[in-house]
This record gives sequence, structure tokens and C-alpha cells, in this order.
Amino acid sequence: MERNKHAEAELQGLMLEMGRAARAAARELARADTLTKNRALVGIASGIRSRSTEILRANAADVKKAEREGNDAAFVDRLTLTSALVEQMADGVEQVAALADPVGAISERVKRPTGIEVARMRVPIGVIGIIYESRPNVTADAAALCLKAGNACILRGGSEALESNRAIAQCVRAALKSARLPEAAVQLVPTPDRAAVGELITMREYIDIIVPRGGKTLIERLARESRIPMIKHLDGVCHVYIDDSADPEMAVRIADNAKTQRYGTCNTMETLLVAEAIAPRVLPRIGEIFSSKGVEMRADPVALKYVNGKKASEDDYYTEWLAPIVSIRVVKGLDEAIEHIAKYGSQHTDAIVAQDRLHAERFLREVDSSSVMWNASTRFADGYEYGLGAEIGISTDKLHARGPVGLEGLTTQKYVVLGHGEIRT
Repeated sequence: MERNKHAEAELQGLMLEMGRAARAAARELARADTLTKNRALVGIASGIRSRSTEILRANAADVKKAEREGNDAAFVDRLTLTSALVEQMADGVEQVAALADPVGAISERVKRPTGIEVARMRVPIGVIGIIYESRPNVTADAAALCLKAGNACILRGGSEALESNRAIAQCVRAALKSARLPEAAVQLVPTPDRAAVGELITMREYIDIIVPRGGKTLIERLARESRIPMIKHLDGVCHVYIDDSADPEMAVRIADNAKTQRYGTCNTMETLLVAEAIAPRVLPRIGEIFSSKGVEMRADPVALKYVNGKKASEDDYYTEWLAPIVSIRVVKGLDEAIEHIAKYGSQHTDAIVAQDRLHAERFLREVDSSSVMWNASTRFADGYEYGLGAEIGISTDKLHARGPVGLEGLTTQKYVVLGHGEIRT
């Protein structure tokens, strides 16, 4: 018992020390100019490339351990890095460096009758706590975005990616030091102890926002226990609706890509909705493609006339599969598709395939999700693809940030008043 109390006290001390260091670093970063921040970002990208062999070796050890512990294929897929993914990680950091610096930007400048000018200035949030599972690339993405937006960050990756995250964090620290920025601007929690998460989400004096990236169980727990505001999404129950006006070739191509390009991501299509008028023209072909790729189809009775699958249950339409499984339903048309998404969706990403502009515009207006698409795969709902350079996560919340959260989502605004000696009478 005494030993446990001692370990608990040590952990609390470690987290408090990291919090204090992050707060001090955040003040320095807020003063850093764009050139200095970009120099650090270029250094991070260069370090990732030059140490790619070390990163891949560390990742291989993590993957081997995950497989030995019996984790499923989707979990291992999210954990695994390749040479191409390491290069994409470095490229994403460079894209962040190339983006305009939002810090200090002044907008909405209005001159009032009194003579004062009122404007809004974009400023850093302060210290961001990021809790994530599996994906080691989050270490680089989060560090880059927080740094460019002038925030310090404390990163708590999953224990399954500990070696990968350490290797990437070394590149970040080296680049910060070289750019003469505080190394505490990006800190990786060094212990896999889960109690560290409990400490992090209650450190209101030092952490301004928590960003969780992981499974539903993790995010539900954090939403219950966190004493700090969060930017989050729970599920990615994403839909593609094939309208009766859709081009069949385009519809088949998008449905295939949205489901099979990668199974274990939050923007993968989990439910396919098809208008009954076009179902005979597209569903048999989509069904053949899914069958050939080993995708299990759970379909309603009408869809089962066209595809070889099993009958869908009510719960299937609420499910984020993150696996080669897809729910399929034939609907009467646009209204029923929108109603289905409103009932079963998670407000993440939904797409319509349609040639009818009025149908498409209604879908874009009425579907209440963080990303709504017309004639494009849901797999594009990603900060990298949106030109944000990288993303810190995807938010389905409606306040502060929504959709892929990039630089602007990691800043806030304050009012500034520019006067010329005016006084209020």
C-alpha cells in the first residue's frame, strides 16, 4: 500500500512538473515569430526523414507487441507505420510550415461613431492536452499544429505506441532546441501508466483544452471525468447516399472507395443508402466489388435482392464497424435518406452522389454533420486533404471548432480596441 501511495505521489509530481513547464513554454511560444516557428517545423520534418529507420524500427517493436497481445487487424493497421506514411508525416509537418500563421491576425475591424476601432485578434489557446491511441503520426501532427498556432502541448499516446511516439518526439525536441524554442513546448508523457490520463484531465491550472483521439470507450470516459473543456468526436458512423439522379459509374466508384480504401478510420463509410429507383443499376455491381474484397454486407430486405449478404439489425445502422463490414439500406429517396442519417448518424461525415443540383444542395444544407460532401468519397474528411497540413482531430461539437481541427481551431480570438485618445461620455 505504501509503495502504491509512493508511486501515485511520484506520478502526480511528474504531471504537475510537466504542466508547469508547459505553461511557461506557452508564454514563450506566444511571443515567437513566424520565422522561428517555421524553422522548428522544417527541422521536425527533416528529423523525421533522417531518423525514419529508427522510427520504423521502434514501430515494428510496437506492432509485434500488439500482435502478440491479440489486438485485432483494425487496431494493428492504425498502429502500423510504413516508409510512405513516415514520408507523409514529414510532408504534413512541412505543409503546416507553409500555411499562413494565424497568430496575431486582425479581422472584423470596424470604426465606431465614437472614433474607436474595434477588431478581433487571433491568439493561441495556451496549453493543449492531447490523449490518443494507436496512431503514432498524431505525435508529429499534434506537435506541428500546436507549435505553429503558438500553443504548448502535452501528448499522452497509447501504451501500444510508446516506442514509436518516443522516436518521433525525439525529432521534435531536437528541432525545438535547434530553433531556440523551449523543449517543453512539446512534451510526451513518458509513462504508460493509465493514471497519468486521470491527472492530465484535471490539471485546470495548466491545461486549457483536452483533445482526445481514440476509441469510443476512451472518449466517453474522458467526457465523464474531464474537468477541462474538450474538442472531440465519439463515433464515425459515416454515410454515402446514392441519389436516383446519380451517375452510376461515379456512384459505384465512390461507394467502393469510401468503404474499402481503408477500413479502420473514422471517415470510412459504414452505411450505404441507395435510392430505390437506381438500386437495380448500382447495387449488384457494388455488391460484387464488396464480395471480391471480403466485405460482409448487412442489408435490409430490399437491398438483399441485389447483394449477397445477411439481414441487417436495427443496431447495425448505429454501428461504426472500423472493419470490412458495411450496412446497406434501400430508401425511397432523398427525404428518407436525410431522415435515416439524422436518426442513425454521428454528425461526422456524410456524402451524396447526385447529378441533381437541387437534391445535392438540400443534402448539404439539411444534413447536420461536421463534413457534408457532394460527389466525393467520405475518406476526404481529413485535415491533410482539406489543406490544413495536418489535423489534431475531428470535432463533431458545435462550439469553438467543428470538422477537422487545424491551425485556426487551435487558436481563439480576443477583442482589441484601437483608439486615438477617445474617452466615453
